[in-house]
Amino acid sequence: MSVQFLRRSAAPTVIALLMLGGALAATEPAHAAADRIRLGNATDVSRTTWNGPAFTMNGDGSVVPASMTRAIDDIRGNTGTLDVVVLAGSAPTSGSKTPECDTVMTLTGVNSCTSWTLTTAADGTNSQLNSDIRKAEFVYFAGGDQCRYAAWKGTPLEASVESVVAKGGGSGGGSAGHHINSPIVYDACHGSVTSSEALADPYNSYISFTTGMFNWPNYANVTNDSHFVTRDRMGRTMAFVARALKDGLTTGGAAWGVGVEQGGGSLFVDKNGLATEYGKDAYVVLGDHAPEQAVAGKPLTFSNYKIWRLTPATTFDFKNRPTCGYYRRSVTNGVTDANLYAGTPESSCGSPSGGDTLSESEPNDSRSAADDATTVASPATLTGSMKSSSDNDYFQVTLASNQNATVQCAIPSAYDADLYLMDTSGTTLERSVNDGAGTDESLSFTRTASGTGTYYLDVEAYSGSGTAPYSCIFTKS
Repeated sequence: MSVQFLRRSAAPTVIALLMLGGALAATEPAHAAADRIRLGNATDVSRTTWNGPAFTMNGDGSVVPASMTRAIDDIRGNTGTLDVVVLAGSAPTSGSKTPECDTVMTLTGVNSCTSWTLTTAADGTNSQLNSDIRKAEFVYFAGGDQCRYAAWKGTPLEASVESVVAKGGGSGGGSAGHHINSPIVYDACHGSVTSSEALADPYNSYISFTTGMFNWPNYANVTNDSHFVTRDRMGRTMAFVARALKDGLTTGGAAWGVGVEQGGGSLFVDKNGLATEYGKDAYVVLGDHAPEQAVAGKPLTFSNYKIWRLTPATTFDFKNRPTCGYYRRSVTNGVTDANLYAGTPESSCGSPSGGDTLSESEPNDSRSAADDATTVASPATLTGSMKSSSDNDYFQVTLASNQNATVQCAIPSAYDADLYLMDTSGTTLERSVNDGAGTDESLSFTRTASGTGTYYLDVEAYSGSGTAPYSCIFTKS
């Protein structure tokens, strides 16, 4: 059972400090609206090394269990537990006071989750807040208003979050929290701009940026956007990319936009810059030349944006950014080409994962009948379907000493499937058993023994069945 701890910086505390002569009040300002709620263990984890950083970029404010589990497992190396801090710019208007922590506390490997509601820039100096962040291993920015988050630039809060990433922890967020985790933040401090407004005038007064706050490894020159397809935000991301180039906000003559769809979309980025999409689609938009027209009061003209569509379980390498796999779209006098969200790539990068593909061959319902994936190039795509409600699909893989394996499975909506990693005796070493038809599964494991070992991946039907294929990306690093 989770234990809840509540602390409020309320007026009586301030009065008590003033009665001490004001010395403490001068170093700890009053934060009447800064609320702290802690779930889980009251004592933080004490550990000297962590295996991150890891990042989750979500299309809406909700924590996505599959990508969050991946981040937690990567950071802790599948061993022990860690602490999470959630930062919110406003309190929920209904329901639980800690919706993000409520989800986080259901995940394996979590010691505690502390939720802070902060409403002013001055809250970034709160000593208890900064202590909580520095002791945590993951910081999650909730949805809301990214302008409030941008106001924390230059405060101790910014440095505290950066210290978490630097020690091998992680950061992430959804909606506004997704925006703030990019190096070029569309801060919406003057209002929220639509695609039509941004395309009609890329210098619309609603468009403003905050730069120089968080610059995460391998994620340079990026502007994030959220609720991407549902709210038709491709056009405004194109305008953001053009502005970033025209205003000199990027280096190397290129600007990138990353848009993630709402309703479970989450882009996970590992310590090597390899991103994997979960749940819903994401888009990477590249502008690699100066805009033909990007001036105040005139519609945007920009030819040949390069766009990558990332469907669930596909990857994108931000460290070594690809030069293939994109389709092109242009904007002429504020009018975009048709079909912004789908296109045929001009050149193939191979399989969606960048490695080989292995399709199941029935019967493969046991370890002895497993499909052999030991010679398939990593990252490999393993596919199949749950042909009955009791189907098991086994794949045989190998790992060398100190080699890490990660598996991300995109499950179709026709059924609920679970994912297991077993040794040669059939002992389960790791598992992912998220609830619900169409819910993605993921796990990671590091072999610590010497030599090379054989393992088995088991995709197992939990409920339902169908011919719709699942797709699992198996990566060794």
